[in-house]
Amino acid sequence: MAGSESTLTPMMAQYRRIKSELPKDALLLFRLGDFYEMFFEDAQQGAQLLNVALTSRNGIPMCGIPHHAVNSYVGRLLKAGRKVALCDQTEEAKPGKLVQREVTSILSPGTHLDDRLLVADRNNFLAAIHSVGAAFGLTVVDLSTGDFRVTEIGDERAVLGELDRLRPAELLVPVGNASLRRLLGVGEETVDITGPLGRLSAGGIVIGYDDWTFQAETAPFTLKEHFKVVTLDGFGLRDRLAATGAAGAALHYLGQHLRRDLAHLTRLTFYQVTDYLVLDQICLRNLEILEPLHADSARATTLFGAMNRTVTPMGGRRLRDWLTQPLASVDRIRARQDASEVWMRSGHPLDEFRTDLREMRDLERTLGRISLGSGNARDLVSLRDALLRIPGLRQSLESTIDSDPDRAGLLRDLASGLQPLPELLDLLERAVVDEPSLALKEGGIIREGYSPELDEIRGAASGGKEWLAKLQQDEITRTGIPNLKVGFNSVFGYFLEVTKTHLSKVPADYIRKQTVASGERFITQELKAMEQKILGAEDLGSKLEYELFLELRERVLASLKICQDTADAASQLDVLASFADVARLRGHCRPDVADEGVIDIREGRHPVLEIVSQAERFVPNDCQLDWVTRQIMIITGPNMAGKSTYIRQTALLAILAHTGAFLPAASARVDLMDRVFTRIGASDDLARGQSTFMVEMSETANILNNATRRSFVILDEIGRGTSTFDGLSLAWSIVEHLHHQVGAKTLFATHYHELTELGGSELGSKTQSGCRLARVTNHHVAVREWNEQIIFLRKVLPGGTDKSYGIQVGRLAGVPRPVIDRAKTILRILEDTELNLQAVMGGAPEGNAAFSKPIVNRPKRSSDRDRLRVLQPSEQFDLFRDLTKGGSVPDSGQAGSP
Repeated sequence: MAGSESTLTPMMAQYRRIKSELPKDALLLFRLGDFYEMFFEDAQQGAQLLNVALTSRNGIPMCGIPHHAVNSYVGRLLKAGRKVALCDQTEEAKPGKLVQREVTSILSPGTHLDDRLLVADRNNFLAAIHSVGAAFGLTVVDLSTGDFRVTEIGDERAVLGELDRLRPAELLVPVGNASLRRLLGVGEETVDITGPLGRLSAGGIVIGYDDWTFQAETAPFTLKEHFKVVTLDGFGLRDRLAATGAAGAALHYLGQHLRRDLAHLTRLTFYQVTDYLVLDQICLRNLEILEPLHADSARATTLFGAMNRTVTPMGGRRLRDWLTQPLASVDRIRARQDASEVWMRSGHPLDEFRTDLREMRDLERTLGRISLGSGNARDLVSLRDALLRIPGLRQSLESTIDSDPDRAGLLRDLASGLQPLPELLDLLERAVVDEPSLALKEGGIIREGYSPELDEIRGAASGGKEWLAKLQQDEITRTGIPNLKVGFNSVFGYFLEVTKTHLSKVPADYIRKQTVASGERFITQELKAMEQKILGAEDLGSKLEYELFLELRERVLASLKICQDTADAASQLDVLASFADVARLRGHCRPDVADEGVIDIREGRHPVLEIVSQAERFVPNDCQLDWVTRQIMIITGPNMAGKSTYIRQTALLAILAHTGAFLPAASARVDLMDRVFTRIGASDDLARGQSTFMVEMSETANILNNATRRSFVILDEIGRGTSTFDGLSLAWSIVEHLHHQVGAKTLFATHYHELTELGGSELGSKTQSGCRLARVTNHHVAVREWNEQIIFLRKVLPGGTDKSYGIQVGRLAGVPRPVIDRAKTILRILEDTELNLQAVMGGAPEGNAAFSKPIVNRPKRSSDRDRLRVLQPSEQFDLFRDLTKGGSVPDSGQAGSP
């Protein structure tokens, strides 16, 4: 850093002192007049991040940004993952005196409150993670809403899945924990300083924080001191060292490191991941629950986008939670279903409730701003408007509850959470004007009649202005200057302005103050004396209004917990009302939910595609799975026919059923599951040196190692990333393992028609070869051929197919005709014989008797394909060339059309 302490000016010494008291990774924005300045290393880094000019003075690098645009620049720094400390002047500048300055806020990506950067329907989480033995503690805090949660997880993949679900903007990790850094992908080398370590795959910044704040000697004390308790047992943290460490460190970081007021963190909620249907990061991504797979896709193409008809931002955030953390309890699911169904049948009360609820806006974040000291008088107006709506909301709810009291239990519970607080409402109605000023220290906040003292001061100021109006008229009469006027500006105060044409009439007692283009400005001793009275009254009034605002804020904070409970209940009611509105609008049905392993969906529709697809009418389909007779469906059919859509659709309907929502189907039963696993699509992970096929196999291995009988497995084109025989062998073996060892309900979409040998088209039937697994059924997506064209019928029907129509799809994609014709010739040769399955079927393990039936060997058939297998690669090529030479081979016959 340039310059020694002895050579620095007093102002730069002040800067150095303030900078030394801040977190080392925070950029200091130092207020100088109309600019915020950065110096030394901060200036070099800030200029690069903000693309502003880097200058220097006396050898000190510096760059500046206008104070009126600071929020825009701070937003860019936060998006870059940096902390920002704002240092403001705390007194008026006086000549020859160093202005006092202090840090007014320290902002970070996971803790800022800027509405222009926050997404209304998404939480902005700060997270912290800690490990003790095999347990991982994970906590998240949303300062903008007061949401504070913690969990403890025993599995690395589950931790990553929960992080992907919550998507924190900032994640704290003990700086000395190399294994946690490895898990998060931010390196495991020795690190001995706190600060940024890297980014999560979801984009959040990873921050190394002091190890001791996570430890058992410190973290419990931090939590107990904040919540004013002597034990943490009431929070569900007894003997949960990892969870306690994460929560305590997060609280220490916010209160001590970032110097935040945390009074609005009134609750800490412990939750168990196993209390919910588990959706890991792969499932969330593949099924597009929250985010589209392709960045250029609209948010409406996600499940969240399709289901979000909430009317408040806090309802949108709650829906995001429910979709990513579905329930795993029949009673809780049915309670939500009951609430939505009662509302659906109520008709007008539902519409009335949603109309009133819309006016509550974002009560959670309003309370957050007020409690953190960043709110203004308009937040008080927003709170007043929210409280004003509560009686009407409760009345609508009560009429709905009365229509079906037996099934309205959840609505009744949530209605009791809407507290009207009439005394606080009356206070805010009496105290605050309807459209208060944004600035807190410039007046324009408090309503007339609320404070006699303020009214008296305002009367003095108003009387002064009446005096000014009379002075102007009297001076016009006295001087004979018809256009003389009294004016004001912040530099010269009040003045008398005379145009050039009348300067000769100016009396001798006028004192010249300023020359302007149109004439001259003057003052008098009498005018100057009144100016001091008026401005003194206005300044005194503004100070008093600010003091009254602070008093009102304290009155609100006294009822903070009740207001937060109201916001919590309102957000849940918003989602339940949204479920009812979606079901009513789109003709959704209420699914039956039990715990017997059954999925029975009739005429199910894709919840997203049915509302966003304009190209063609969506074709509904059935799906029936259970543990006894229909455990695995093998689904064959051509590309583009809809196999992937069908399996995704079924998974999305299962997830929706677990949230308590109604389903786009004629009827449905979806029994409880513990997890949904997906292996869909092709992608690589270059950062970890993994090929597309390695990613496919890693995700498949995760499923086979962690799925249980209660899981739901979605597999799409397993084995396509390697050679045909390798891929088919793997796919075949995976089906057997799921059948014999796991028992999970499975949808397996594939182009390997040979897999249909494992199942039958109907219950109790056998394939043509007599080879099948007891609980595997074959289905196909129907198409029709017409004039060498294929027509996709989008209907899933019983039975397999042995045609993929890949050549026809290639023609539709514009592959040149000669290539298509040659491909047809080669295909006829390769399809001339069937794959010899004797060895495969004969070697299939019987496995657990509860999951297997005897498998009948099929007779061996000789074929040119068998000849190919026993030859060397060069000989194989020669034989294949001979077989295809001339391009004319007799057609061996078409497979039966679906």
